[in-house]
Amino acid sequence: MASRPVTQEVAGPPAGPAGSERRAGGDPAPAHPRWLAIAPALFLALWSGGFVALKIGLRDADPLTFLALRYACVVALLAPALAWLRPPRPRTWTAWGHLAVVGLLLQAGYFSCTYLALKAGISAGAIALVTSQQPLLVGLLAPALAGERVGTIRWAGLLLGVAGAVLVIASRSSIDLASPAALGFALAALLAMTASTLWEKRFGQPGHPLVASFVQCAIGLAVVAPLAAALEPMRVAWTPGLWASLAYLVLGNSIVAISLLLAMIRFGEASRVSALFFLVPPATALIAAALLGEAIPPWAWPGMAMAAAGLYLVAHDGRAQAAARPAEPVQ
Repeated sequence: MASRPVTQEVAGPPAGPAGSERRAGGDPAPAHPRWLAIAPALFLALWSGGFVALKIGLRDADPLTFLALRYACVVALLAPALAWLRPPRPRTWTAWGHLAVVGLLLQAGYFSCTYLALKAGISAGAIALVTSQQPLLVGLLAPALAGERVGTIRWAGLLLGVAGAVLVIASRSSIDLASPAALGFALAALLAMTASTLWEKRFGQPGHPLVASFVQCAIGLAVVAPLAAALEPMRVAWTPGLWASLAYLVLGNSIVAISLLLAMIRFGEASRVSALFFLVPPATALIAAALLGEAIPPWAWPGMAMAAAGLYLVAHDGRAQAAARPAEPVQ
């Protein structure tokens, strides 16, 4: 009898934790889709460009108000798409719960705390410096919380990558912590991003990207909108720059980049995926130089090389471990 070809349940972020044979509950991990090969480069470009788009948008809107507007646009855009396409939805309340937790940590927690840190007076360089430690924190916690082994070569890559990212940030930005409150929000953003990565790695469930984006951004809107109303005058100037920034952040970041990030976490080790954030400061510097005319200081170039070398070591170690892992028979 001919066997039925194996297909993905949905055409979106794959189900299954990254790089492990089985996820929590004993379900086998799915086969890697071909498009995953270009996901890291595409994610890096979209995520790094988001910082430039945000800088443009914040000229014409208050931070939390702009974030709430971003989430409102995502929800408004995806609601009719969901009604028309009727994509598969999580089958259990547990799956809905895990999806909601990731949304709470990533969309509400990470972005809200980042914007609140900026509002409290922290410099962009300082918030980047704090959150660039995320790969190290994931590397420390992944063995205990996600069952992932982080070897010597990967640790060397993580340390080298963090050093490179710090050098790029320090060469380009003022590192002003402003106040204990600002530093506290920055640390909370770091913890929220780390927790969302590890939670998705450990408990991520099958799901369509439209459903995931809608639920997570709806949760983000429910948290951020009241904060904006309470803390800001909710200033918005509808300039062409704000429209362009908002369109990029809604489509490029909130929908495409976040979907790619969750997919990569499910299919690859959390520490390997987090290592991509080493290249965010260098990539952002290059995009800002091209689009905004911002100069790249001489000391930033060695930092970029160190960050790239760190990412290479992490990726090389991951490939070596994958090659050494015995293949599972096809059922």
